Amino acid sequence: MTRTYPAIADLAAWAGGVYGDAPALRFHRDGDWRDLSYAELAGAVRATADGLTGIGIGPGDRVALLAETGPEWTVTDLAIAAVGAVVVPVYPTNSAPECAWVLGDSGAKLVFCGNAAQVDRVAGLRPELPELRHIVSFTEVAGAVSLAELRARGVRAAPPAPDLNTIIYTSGTTGPPKGCLLTERNWHAALNAIGPLVRIAPGDVMFLYLPQAHMFARIVQFLTLSHGATLGFYRGDIRQLLPDLAALRPTILPSVPRLFEKVHNTVQALGLPPEQVPEMVRAAFGGRLREALTGAAPIAPAVLEFFAGCGIPVYEAYGMTESTALISGNHPEAWKFGTVGKPFPGIEVRIAEDGEVLARGENVFPGYHNNPAATADTVREGWLHTGDLGALDEDGFLRITGRKKDIIITAGGKNLTPANLENDLRGCRWISQAVMHGDRRPYPVALITLDPEELPNLARELGISAEPAELAAHPRVRALIEEVVTAANEAYAPPERIRRFALLARDFSVETGELTPTLKLRRAVVATRYAAELDALYPES
Repeated sequence: MTRTYPAIADLAAWAGGVYGDAPALRFHRDGDWRDLSYAELAGAVRATADGLTGIGIGPGDRVALLAETGPEWTVTDLAIAAVGAVVVPVYPTNSAPECAWVLGDSGAKLVFCGNAAQVDRVAGLRPELPELRHIVSFTEVAGAVSLAELRARGVRAAPPAPDLNTIIYTSGTTGPPKGCLLTERNWHAALNAIGPLVRIAPGDVMFLYLPQAHMFARIVQFLTLSHGATLGFYRGDIRQLLPDLAALRPTILPSVPRLFEKVHNTVQALGLPPEQVPEMVRAAFGGRLREALTGAAPIAPAVLEFFAGCGIPVYEAYGMTESTALISGNHPEAWKFGTVGKPFPGIEVRIAEDGEVLARGENVFPGYHNNPAATADTVREGWLHTGDLGALDEDGFLRITGRKKDIIITAGGKNLTPANLENDLRGCRWISQAVMHGDRRPYPVALITLDPEELPNLARELGISAEPAELAAHPRVRALIEEVVTAANEAYAPPERIRRFALLARDFSVETGELTPTLKLRRAVVATRYAAELDALYPES
């Protein structure tokens, strides 16, 4: 059925009128799960928008959002759009210098913060941010205007006719983050592309634990509210996902691949009779999960096959901030393991001579904020140059094979794409991260980290009494990982195989800078930080 999607600026008011008392947001507060109806959501958005108008925020002004995933994020996001201002999401995990860059480069006039620590972080940056006028906190915090105070200052303004909706700063795997400009037209094109292919309706519950500063979560949020379903928020503790899933009983789950990989690896290690596995997996996700969506990183076909066998198809999609999250995707009518699906309706894809994936459509962003050189390099003659390598098969499905900038060229001139072998290694329950290295070197090597959550199990499995921090140096652990590497190597030609590896004493993390907020690897950071370990893997040099 063809449907018309409202502008993001009008979404709350439109949905409030269409869906009324149906639950829009479900969240945990004061010891219990609560619902906010669509009518109540519209009222909260209107009150917040009027408050923004009352303190002088209007069309075109930049308003930043620095907060954890939750209902206030959604309300504020829609309120900023409703006054025609521009939403600037900031990851809660960003360091102070990263926050300063995003707020300063965007010219943010107001920052919404989720807690006292975030207020303090922004307050400490004020001398560097001459355009920042207000800090608003979702709760009562000294040094900030509270959300309740903001709403009390409300003034009704005429409805705007906005164009620019948001500036989303890329995670910055290399160099400072670039601000991607996205318009109402971009969002409209994206929703029209994906909406008809996702089975979502009133009564569905979409579970959300991903950071709302990321495009994946934003498109999920807008899609859910446009279709009258319920957006169910986790309680904010990633360690409590299973109880939250049991309480919310979602029907659709968007997630990065790591969650599915961990469930797959854990269940496989239990050695249960095959007939018991599907029921156990479905129960772990609340018992009602109909399908899941994944993207942002590659996922092994074996993991997809496992979940399909449990009656929970996981549809892998592909896109980036510059394409308003979407380029291609698997869906109930067309899916193939090992691919990222067919291009969405209205989006063209072609493969350049060097193998780079190019995309064109109204979902493609107009450019980077204050960076015409990067814009000209990324969008040429209307085609978005994704930086990814891939191929279209005979059925029109797109397969991503790696990143152009990640290609390893060995000293012998062999071109290697590290992502596939790295992904195979991460399929082992004991391994968290694997990073291949070998550019201008005689052969590939790897840095490997152990999964911190599995360390106690690993020690038990091997009968080791060592402390978790000491396990990486234990010879029996190294022997086990060597078996895993040897087995993974068998699927690749000899020049592509990992010759030597180092087991690192700690895992990579967002906090220590090796991973972006969306858990993508910052290869340059890893290569610099562990240069000595990498050099040691080439003793002959």
